[in-house]
Amino acid sequence: MAPENCAANKDIPDAAAGDFQTRRRICAKCDRPANVCLCATIPADPIANLTRVVVLQHPHERRHKLATVPVLSKCLGNCEVIAGRRLRYGDSKVLDNLHDEAIANPNVPRRAVFLFPGTETSESMEINQWKCSTKNFDRSNYVLIALDGTWKHAKEMMCASLEFLSKFAVQVYLSYDTSIDGGTIFDSDLILRKEPFSGCMSTMEAVAHCLQVLDPNGVEIEARLVEALRTMVRFQTSYLRPMKQRPKLVKKTKENVKRNE
Repeated sequence: MAPENCAANKDIPDAAAGDFQTRRRICAKCDRPANVCLCATIPADPIANLTRVVVLQHPHERRHKLATVPVLSKCLGNCEVIAGRRLRYGDSKVLDNLHDEAIANPNVPRRAVFLFPGTETSESMEINQWKCSTKNFDRSNYVLIALDGTWKHAKEMMCASLEFLSKFAVQVYLSYDTSIDGGTIFDSDLILRKEPFSGCMSTMEAVAHCLQVLDPNGVEIEARLVEALRTMVRFQTSYLRPMKQRPKLVKKTKENVKRNE
């Protein structure tokens, strides 16, 4: 329902109503509300990354207001976003070609990686270690595959895509520690949503760190992507209300024991 037709807004002063309309005006370039426009941070010309980036984005993430992939795809010139819950043959010409090359030449070193920590059914290699093992590769030939979704969704997407990806891509990861709680927007200028454990990060930040390793211009690319993400977080934090700790609730049984004593 439009603001001017909403009964709850009838008594709003004209200035306030105008301010609401201004906040909800969508920027034609970055597709974000005008008051959190990122055009000043998004490169006028997309970054010419030599490492091809392919992102499988879970359908739920496409509707999420804090999704970073839309901004990532506007920053990078060589980026493909596929909406779905798994990757399969026919989804991407780039991945199909990699698959066909691997089937035709199984002994040729793989130049594609997909980002996800190792599991009981799939081993993973730290990305810097993998990079060191591919010294003879042409650095402009790498393909980075990332999964965009919540931690639960990402695991489901990885399991569903593994049979296809394992034929031509190596599973890699960025450093993480499951024994340490993940950060929040309150203690990091790069986190938009609460992360499950240390090392987890948004898709945009993860891709930035991976490109720093894989791409010849990785240092510059990482800096520009991180700056755009930092701006997103700064906008978001400006609308957060200070959190007050809730007093711990004492169970009635404990209260009764204390009273009887």
